[in-house]
Amino acid sequence: MRRHLFVLLIGVLGAAVLIGLGVWQMQRLAWKEGILAEISDRMDAALPGLPVEPNETLHEYRLLRLTGDIAPEELHVLTSARPEGAGYRIIAPFTLPDGRRLLLDRGFVAQAQKAAPRPGGTVEITGNLLWPDETTDYTPLPDQRRNIWFARNVETMAVALDTEPVMFVARSGTGDGIRPLPISVNIPNDHLEYAITWFGLATGWSGMTLLFLLRGRRAAKPLESRAARH
Repeated sequence: MRRHLFVLLIGVLGAAVLIGLGVWQMQRLAWKEGILAEISDRMDAALPGLPVEPNETLHEYRLLRLTGDIAPEELHVLTSARPEGAGYRIIAPFTLPDGRRLLLDRGFVAQAQKAAPRPGGTVEITGNLLWPDETTDYTPLPDQRRNIWFARNVETMAVALDTEPVMFVARSGTGDGIRPLPISVNIPNDHLEYAITWFGLATGWSGMTLLFLLRGRRAAKPLESRAARH
């Protein structure tokens, strides 16, 4: 009897822990979906103009329509895009009529177009504000001689191009031969799969506990019958 109670206790506690983990993942799923929905809303919510002091917390992903001059200086960020494959993001200074300079992510060009001349001048661009920092401990330093960067980092790029530390990512075209790469939000959202896994484990744990108890009960019946005959 004590053995059965111990197995039942372990079974209930184990199932409770596993179910709790599944519920926690469902809560995380709701939280993550809320973040993604907020970002989606921000990306389509236009600002009346560039804020005096752009703030990452308040203004990241916000939509803007700006007119300015694209300077000839460029930073080339190694990346890839379908169907072209390997290529570069083109980052250039963007000077507004009031003299403010931003980093402009013009978009993608194929590898063969890295050194091709690109039109600049005064343009009107629709895009979103962004503060990217894609560097990690394993990101190589920029190859200054060949002008190849391996990740976007708004702080270091702003220093290199003498702009404000904010990036304007074009959604509309900025010149022939450059394909805009609008912001894609790559926030992992695997919480539903994790929740299903935990709930599945809880079901399996409960089933194994029940099976163990049923087998123990069946094994105990012959012993009880023998004891009754004696």
